[in-house]
Amino acid sequence: MIAKDTMDLVEKGLMLPLMEEFYTIQGEGFHKGTAAYFVRIGGCDVGCHWCDVKESWNAELHPPTPIDKIIANAANYSDTIVVTGGEPLTWDMTPLTEGLKAKNLKIHIETSGAYPLTGTWDWICLSPKKIKPPVGDIHTKAHELKVIVYNKSDFEFAEEHAKKVGSDCLLFLQPEWSVRDKVMPMIVDYVMKNPKWKVSLQTHKYLNIP
Repeated sequence: MIAKDTMDLVEKGLMLPLMEEFYTIQGEGFHKGTAAYFVRIGGCDVGCHWCDVKESWNAELHPPTPIDKIIANAANYSDTIVVTGGEPLTWDMTPLTEGLKAKNLKIHIETSGAYPLTGTWDWICLSPKKIKPPVGDIHTKAHELKVIVYNKSDFEFAEEHAKKVGSDCLLFLQPEWSVRDKVMPMIVDYVMKNPKWKVSLQTHKYLNIP
């Protein structure tokens, strides 16, 4: 049982349920190939059946960690910080991003948009999910729309969200890893017919890195 005073700090975003943090190469989307420090925040109720970090879902499994410690660790490794989850917007990201910005760091977020956008970000990767759609105005603020393709219906889902983002938002289709051999030919064909889209691959899995 987490103490009430600790939970109060979590609710204010001054502590966050930290699942893991690590320095690696960004494997997906526009910034693939870039060295970045990842901060994975626990807690997610979106429940994608193909999620490859299901251990992140239960926030109670991950220790509430003072954001000052997270910020100090991040600043030691890279000038590019990627906040991911879980679903990081489950929590108020304002204090964390303020602290990272004070260190002159570039801050990226990977989010489904299922909760209201908080924090100040240099790059917002919106990866919407059918189970719990994005809320608020995050579509208009997203720099990158990344849709995971598990079956043919996901192309229609992708187009629905492409209509909502800004004209300068980059559009990516990414195969769900477990069915990549089946859906990759479909994605290649779709992108060639609809070149506003680009292909995103989970290159970190091919490189065998986190």
